[in-house]
Amino acid sequence: MDNKEHLLPYARRDDFKVARASELTNPKDRRFYRLLEILPGLTSWIILIGVVLAAIYASFIAAYFIIAFAVYWVMKTFFLSYHVRYNWRRLRHHMELDWAQLVARFEYNHMYHLVVLPFYHEPVEVIDGALKGLSESKYDNKKLLVVLAAEERAGEQARMDAAAMEEKWHGTFGAFLTTVHPADVVGEIAGKGSNTHYALHQAREHILDALHINYKDVLVSIFDIDTVVYPDYFNCLIWHFMTAERPYKSAYQPVPLFTNNLWEAPAVSRVMAMSSTFWQMIMQERPDRAATFSSHSVSFQALYEIGYGQANVVSEDSRIYWNLLLANDGSFDVVSLSYPIAMDATVAHSNWGTIKNIYRQHRRWTYGVENWVYLMYHFSKHTKMPFKKRLSIAFIQGEGYSSLVTNPLILFCLGWLPVFLGTQEFHQTVLSYELPIVVRNLLTFAMAGLILSAIISLSLTPPRPDGHSRFRYVVMAVQWIMVPITMIVFSAIPGLDAQTRLMFGKYMGFWVTPKRVKKA
Repeated sequence: MDNKEHLLPYARRDDFKVARASELTNPKDRRFYRLLEILPGLTSWIILIGVVLAAIYASFIAAYFIIAFAVYWVMKTFFLSYHVRYNWRRLRHHMELDWAQLVARFEYNHMYHLVVLPFYHEPVEVIDGALKGLSESKYDNKKLLVVLAAEERAGEQARMDAAAMEEKWHGTFGAFLTTVHPADVVGEIAGKGSNTHYALHQAREHILDALHINYKDVLVSIFDIDTVVYPDYFNCLIWHFMTAERPYKSAYQPVPLFTNNLWEAPAVSRVMAMSSTFWQMIMQERPDRAATFSSHSVSFQALYEIGYGQANVVSEDSRIYWNLLLANDGSFDVVSLSYPIAMDATVAHSNWGTIKNIYRQHRRWTYGVENWVYLMYHFSKHTKMPFKKRLSIAFIQGEGYSSLVTNPLILFCLGWLPVFLGTQEFHQTVLSYELPIVVRNLLTFAMAGLILSAIISLSLTPPRPDGHSRFRYVVMAVQWIMVPITMIVFSAIPGLDAQTRLMFGKYMGFWVTPKRVKKA
């Protein structure tokens, strides 16, 4: 076990990597953390139940609130559409640049890229695809240090797959290390976070220290196993690292395009995949809300100074950033690359299986509300971090998790309740008659944003493979009418599910999204 001498002062706290109230030994801290775990779910339920009660007992107030909320939704839709469009243009521009030429003016030959690829039961073809993408990048492969991180709990097949990949690809890169994360480690949650944490320890010992590589000369890219890098990813990353205001105090976030298997995915999976991409594109244009997501990059030195992240959380990808932000007293940035990486859309062997997997995946993502709890706890203690910044992050993150759950339900479901549950006095007014018409018209106006979504999604869709009709493009455009349903079924409800579990202390584990091999 490493000592704490290399850690930044705040990262040396015993509670720095707390994940649940039960992990705290101080009774006062434990009660406070438990209260914070209750607040998000309690707030969401109070809002939703309050709208229902208002529709029954204060129908006029509820009706005016719903109209005002629909107007707000229209404004928000156009605001978000603007950001998607802007990032889309920037993304396309970045994809057309010759990044190798752009970085030629820098001295970067001393820099290495440590690529960590944790996997569980994914097919060997998926692993091979990720490694093939690395080998075909427009970058010196000898500067790529690859760690293929298996799980002991995945059994002998995972070991065999890792060994086969090492035999095939070992000579291609500057180093190739396979690790096997031990099963049932006390204090860990089995999943990507704990596997990555172990892999980084092993990489430091068996690659960086063995080859005498300075930690500051290494950029770590933690990728999901289905991640296929675009050819210029590492050149783009180096350019942003070299030009960042605080290169060692920044995380670097690409745009995830869930397009590896988009042509094989059913419509609901395609809509959710592109919706997730659009949300990340929006975050790239809003640095005040940005955090790391899924596949991302950061300096090894920065990770070393916090002990590599947490092995006991579900939302490990964004928790790394919050660890870094706190440990650096609020001075840590997210640099948007506006450059893509390709990943898999969620697909199962049946449509019903796909629906269930998408729900579980988004419930895991929305369980990221545990990060708000973590932040609020530490914001109450970390007085060296500017108060204004703590307050801003607290509000922005809290509002984001609340609106994710409540907004779609209020707008598309509860918004009609005054018409059905309102008082007799309300039903005798013109407002009762006009309410559904006004809300319908406003929502129809807001749906114009779906036209932009269809255009952008088609522009990001990979070339049509053989065996697929051109008519599929029409289907891919029309499929966006599903958005009102998907927002409720795959965003609001799983988010409420996750918050309610946290509220009652029914803590979630890490659910691994199953991967399927793309059809030939």
